[in-house]
Amino acid sequence: MTKQETNYSALATLTTVFFFWGFIAAGNSIFIPFCKNYFSLDQFQSQLIDFAFYLAYFLGALGLFAAGSSRGKDIVGSWGYKKSIVYGLIFSAMGAGAMIISVYLDNFIGMLLGLFIVALGFSLQQTSTNPFMIALGDPKTGSNRINLGGAVNSLGTTLGPLVVALALFGSATAVDDSMIASLSLSKVIILYAGVGALFLAVALILGYSKSVPDGINNEIPEKASKSLNTLLVMTGLLILCFAPVFNSYRGETDGVDKASIEITRMLWLTSGLCVVIIGILFAHFKSAINPKGWGAMQFPQLTLGMLAIFVYVGVEVAIGSNLGEFLKQPLFGGYEASEITPFVAMFWGSLMIGRWVGAVNVFPVTEKQKLLLKFTVPFVAFGVIMGSTYLAGYEVSVLKWYFICILAQIAAFILTKDKPALTLGVFGSLGVLAIAVALSTDGIIAVYALLSCGLACSIMWPCIFSLATAGLGKYTSQGAGFLVMMILGGAIIPPIQGKLADLESVGIQSSFLIGGLCFAYLVYYAWNSKQSLNKQGLNFE
Repeated sequence: MTKQETNYSALATLTTVFFFWGFIAAGNSIFIPFCKNYFSLDQFQSQLIDFAFYLAYFLGALGLFAAGSSRGKDIVGSWGYKKSIVYGLIFSAMGAGAMIISVYLDNFIGMLLGLFIVALGFSLQQTSTNPFMIALGDPKTGSNRINLGGAVNSLGTTLGPLVVALALFGSATAVDDSMIASLSLSKVIILYAGVGALFLAVALILGYSKSVPDGINNEIPEKASKSLNTLLVMTGLLILCFAPVFNSYRGETDGVDKASIEITRMLWLTSGLCVVIIGILFAHFKSAINPKGWGAMQFPQLTLGMLAIFVYVGVEVAIGSNLGEFLKQPLFGGYEASEITPFVAMFWGSLMIGRWVGAVNVFPVTEKQKLLLKFTVPFVAFGVIMGSTYLAGYEVSVLKWYFICILAQIAAFILTKDKPALTLGVFGSLGVLAIAVALSTDGIIAVYALLSCGLACSIMWPCIFSLATAGLGKYTSQGAGFLVMMILGGAIIPPIQGKLADLESVGIQSSFLIGGLCFAYLVYYAWNSKQSLNKQGLNFE
């Protein structure tokens, strides 16, 4: 069979969208504390900003699927990947407009709605862009192209906070509480006006680009009524699980045992986790008995891949969200809140390091050149992270030995030889090992172990996505939508770890056991997906 050549011109154009996602998302790191201060919110209320983002991904992808099911067609496929991305960008621009109006009216709920609309646009963009990247070349190397997009996305995430801080405060140095408190609403309006303009500009560039094919898929997948009904039931049950948690923050807590309240909240959140796991496993086993009516969910690599995306996003966000509290403990440095930024930056920057290395395989260079790049590129990325953090006014010397972890990752990349299933299995195992070290040690070794989880997570999205959508054919767009829904893991798993850490009998260090369980499942999925795909004659490794 003739190997499909990569469309590098289209690939270069599409990667700009990945940069955009990272750049915009980085603004929330400043916007969350601003809203907390300006509207006198507690920590939970301020986190509704992130919750609105994750919820929008799930509901946006579910809405597309439900609309397509009612009309008997694949909406994204009929529009074409290119046009769908453009529509998503325009929708996000509308969300930026809603943000501007809400900021002007001093309405926090309106701001959440604006951010929700922005993320709905992101949901459509991601549903279209990820399978599009795979379609631009050989499906077996699709994870490399998504890795390239992820590398550009991580660059946007790294540079975004500096650019946003410069735009809002006139300085790229570290932002403190006093600067956030003095932030003028007019500057926030200007920021989101610029964001909206950028959305529209990228939409115009992409829409009129002749190098990017339309990506239309006119194949009509069979109706997936069973999948839709399962997801709708899951959504209803999730609402029932989340409602008591939100209501508990509205009621009076004076005279009530706070420990009891926290346990109750954790139980409801855990129930939400069980709803997702049981719902996906129900679809997995039922579709294996009778595939009719399940659509993309009839493929085992897709259903278990949905759970893999769920736990991957969950563990990534959970570690990043709970790292600050971990670092405040005396056993792990006893850092003040103002001193933890370099560590958080290195955790998220570790994703950029890994994705830059993974992106090397995309380019048409010799094997010797690839090997050289795999040794040099990660240290260039490491230098970018250290340099940008230093320029932002932070002390970075404590991170200088982190290069040892990077060397271990380079060895893992060379060992796995660009094989998605093997790569996911090896990096998942490294994640399990890192969590084990973090749970059993203290000091800088435990800190480095948690930071290295970012290196382990760096290549998981593209590996899972390419494995889960392999062999789906006319169900590819539908399957991509299902995977995007599972970004919901970032809204469920982190709060569970947070509530677990609040229990005196557990504590922050032991709470990271959840991360170990997530990585362990990803190792299992790597093995299981390989078996499933080989049975289907696709010969993935």
